[in-house]
Amino acid sequence: MRWRSPAVLRLQLWLLAVSASLAALGVLAADLSKEPFTIRISCGSFDDVRTEPTNTLWYRDFGYTGGRFANATRPSFIVPPLKTLRYFPLSDGPENCYNINNVPNGHYQVRLFFALLDNPNLDSEPIFDVSVEGTLFSSLLLGWSSDDEKTFAEALVFVQDSSLSVCFHSTGHGDPSILSIEVLQIDDDAYNFGPPREKGTVLRAVKRLKCGSGKPAFDEDLNGIHWGGDRFWLGLQTLSSSSDDQSISSENVIAETLLAPNFYPQGIYQSAIVGTDRQPSLSFEMDVTPNKNYSVWLHFAEIDNGVTAEEQRVFDVLINGDTAFKDIDIIRMTGERFTALVLNKTVAVSGITLKIILQPVKGTRAIINAIEVFEIIPAEKKTLPQEVSALRTLKGSLGLPLRFGWNGDPCVPQQHPWSGVDCQFDSTKGNWIIDGLYVL
Repeated sequence: MRWRSPAVLRLQLWLLAVSASLAALGVLAADLSKEPFTIRISCGSFDDVRTEPTNTLWYRDFGYTGGRFANATRPSFIVPPLKTLRYFPLSDGPENCYNINNVPNGHYQVRLFFALLDNPNLDSEPIFDVSVEGTLFSSLLLGWSSDDEKTFAEALVFVQDSSLSVCFHSTGHGDPSILSIEVLQIDDDAYNFGPPREKGTVLRAVKRLKCGSGKPAFDEDLNGIHWGGDRFWLGLQTLSSSSDDQSISSENVIAETLLAPNFYPQGIYQSAIVGTDRQPSLSFEMDVTPNKNYSVWLHFAEIDNGVTAEEQRVFDVLINGDTAFKDIDIIRMTGERFTALVLNKTVAVSGITLKIILQPVKGTRAIINAIEVFEIIPAEKKTLPQEVSALRTLKGSLGLPLRFGWNGDPCVPQQHPWSGVDCQFDSTKGNWIIDGLYVL
């Protein structure tokens, strides 16, 4: 029989009561009796494709966008084993978009994999920007094709008009190329990072680490359920090259996993990194874009055989020098060993570094099972739909050349407006409007 503290029991009873009330009102975010909406596109493919080892279905690339088909060369082990891509020559215009219709309104994980053209004459990699639903969230910079973590980009975004747009914006350095697009519905409340999360927010996945195992994995590999999306976890055996921390693992079942709204698979809690007697603290540091807000998610489970009771491991968590969480005692907070604990903190970062320190205050060394970091990006407001429609009609009637582009939204992202279009934000309507056209 599993023992739980009175506080944990009270919390569980309260959660059950709330869940029952929400169910009666029919407002539970994820209906687990049905599969979430999912579409995976093998870009540049004329046929549907299935990939091992999970027999994943990728739909053929038809009717979504322009551009050209080509064979692909995959630059990293993370990229799915697909053989084709779609690329967008600058002569076809600087902005090109995949427009995916009939997407049920809701919350989605959107993941893109990038690859290079399989062309022996290609002597450089393309550099370009990527937006989702009009919000710029990723920029491929020089060297991306030789860095495993930069061969894909992921955003969490809300769909509110039954369609999803993913756009590629040329910066004049090569032709944007895309290997695959995944659109995976997740719980509407997933990654709620504080007050009720506004739908006007995009989360960019900056880092997702599964500590201790050293083996990368997708949720699919870890027996996750589809309402959690299909997150990629980079395996990490040590938090930094200069530390002497240790890896531990356990085959015990981990309680309190696969729970709404984030549905974390238990596999991320069955390994961990712990400090040593010589260096009991743990420290992790990563580069970030300065002057941004970040949502940090820390995962713990007490899987160390040397820790069996409360107060045997108590530590603080500091983020960029500030105490984010004080006196963390995993067994006290969860009620028992082998039980998942998730902590979340939103931090404003002014510099170029995000540093997390786990500092013991009582008992033995610090421990960490997994880390997630998201950049919080305010979603762009779109252009009034009737004005977008009018411009597209004008484009067709004038027979504008492809080099004009005029794909996606005319005014957003603001870094890449349509050529020849002036935009102005109308605060009363809450949308961008067309303020004028000019001859190029």
